[in-house]
Amino acid sequence: MTDFSARAIANPNIAFIKYWGNRDPDLRIPANGSISMNLAGLHTRTQVTFDPHLQADQLTINGAEVQGPGLQRVHLFLERVRQMADLELHARVVSSNNFPTGAGIASSASAFAALSLASSAAAGLELSTAELSRLARTGSGSAARSVPAGFVEWLAGQDDESSYAVSIAPPEHWDLVDCIAIVSQTHKQTGSTVGHHLAGTSPLQTARVADATLRLERCRQAILECDFATFAEVVELDSNLMHAVMMTSNPALLYWQPATLAVMHAVRAWREQGLPACYTIDAGPNVHVLCLEAHAQEVSRRLAEIYGVHEVLNAGPGGPVHLV
Repeated sequence: MTDFSARAIANPNIAFIKYWGNRDPDLRIPANGSISMNLAGLHTRTQVTFDPHLQADQLTINGAEVQGPGLQRVHLFLERVRQMADLELHARVVSSNNFPTGAGIASSASAFAALSLASSAAAGLELSTAELSRLARTGSGSAARSVPAGFVEWLAGQDDESSYAVSIAPPEHWDLVDCIAIVSQTHKQTGSTVGHHLAGTSPLQTARVADATLRLERCRQAILECDFATFAEVVELDSNLMHAVMMTSNPALLYWQPATLAVMHAVRAWREQGLPACYTIDAGPNVHVLCLEAHAQEVSRRLAEIYGVHEVLNAGPGGPVHLV
């Protein structure tokens, strides 16, 4: 091996059917499968260099050196890569996002998807899409979905081998646009990793998981048939179910802010008035408003007029993680 360095780019993704709660927290085997779309134009760019002169792994995100739990999480991930590649060198990881970090726009998904490809390539490994997805999953569950292209389904599986994501439709299949209403750029107080641990404390989690297969089937079919009405119905239902679990866990997680609710109410009203749009919200206060490309400009304009919405980011279906 002559080159110990590689750089990769990955998109975050927005989950239509959510991942919340693990059957195996160490391997991040999810309680249920999930479906998402990669977000073109939003990305994490990560360079990994295995350096014989380093005494320990180093991590820089958006120009700032990271210590503590953040560095430890990346160190444990790199340990897995080193074991796979039979490599003993420490690594320098330099990563940057062009969108808000830790605010419910799946920054850990794009981060670990990019890290999985950059680190494995730098270590001399040539992994398949399924193998990369499995590796990314061990760093952040939703990162499994940022590896394949376009519209993606994460097969929950039973173990490490069977839990990975696949593309169910390419980016060009459907001209869906995610209009992201940014109501807060602040890093959330309770991260998703902690939230997944709390899911089982909610009396509603069992019911949410039990019905997930039906929601997955409806959402998958709606995407394949480009059926927005059915898609909107199941996506909002699934988002509301996940947040109901969050709000009834112990301790309760309340990610919504006044502007979050204002957007939710507005979107439902617009749909009743004939503007096809729906909302979904990840673990954070920001609202993802989904619509067809023909309506994206109007939806974005209306979102920008809602009090408390600071900015609107637009993203269509994105491609797979790739080396640069």
